[in-house]
Amino acid sequence: MEPRARTKKRSRALIVLALVALGVYALDQFSKYLVVASMAEGSVVRVLNDVLQLHFVRNPGAAFSLASGSTWIFSIIATVVVVFIVWLARRIRSLAWGLVFGLLLGGVLGNLTDRLLREPGFGVGHVVDFISTPWLLPAIYNVADMAIVTSMVIFMILTIRGIGLDGNKVSAVSKTATPALEAPLDQTDAVTPDTSTRDAATRDRPAPGAEALP
Repeated sequence: MEPRARTKKRSRALIVLALVALGVYALDQFSKYLVVASMAEGSVVRVLNDVLQLHFVRNPGAAFSLASGSTWIFSIIATVVVVFIVWLARRIRSLAWGLVFGLLLGGVLGNLTDRLLREPGFGVGHVVDFISTPWLLPAIYNVADMAIVTSMVIFMILTIRGIGLDGNKVSAVSKTATPALEAPLDQTDAVTPDTSTRDAATRDRPAPGAEALP
């Protein structure tokens, strides 16, 4: 592939990554702002009965309220993930992979912002969760969590399909080629009887009627 074409594909992938990350981050932070401004902590609003509810809680743990009490650990992990995505971005030339890392970056930044800027303090802030779907999951989550999970699903699909960061399908290791069948023996290669013994016997045999001579 020509350098110009590679550069063009990389630029498009980076644009997708940046726009998706920015969109997810903005939607996550805006939705959290609305929830904090309009709902009391612990309150529940039934949007679609038990299908969709708004349940405002502050989560000190990871996504879906896991590992509460380890906020600072997840703050460090989230920071490492952000740095890794920024470092990896220059290698991405696939729009699909740009989407994956854009969703992941936006989601991680959304929750990281809560941990850094919300109460009770820097690095240990509680994440605002408010989406509840009792029929689907017993946990309460937010837009950032949804983006992270979606990115993981797409990640697995691309990995299973063997799509590389450049958008090309990674060739599987080819199996050992089946040995070619040996060519059929030519007529001249057929086993022929050994005529040396027969010829010697013929030479030593007396001519017919020779026994009758005195």
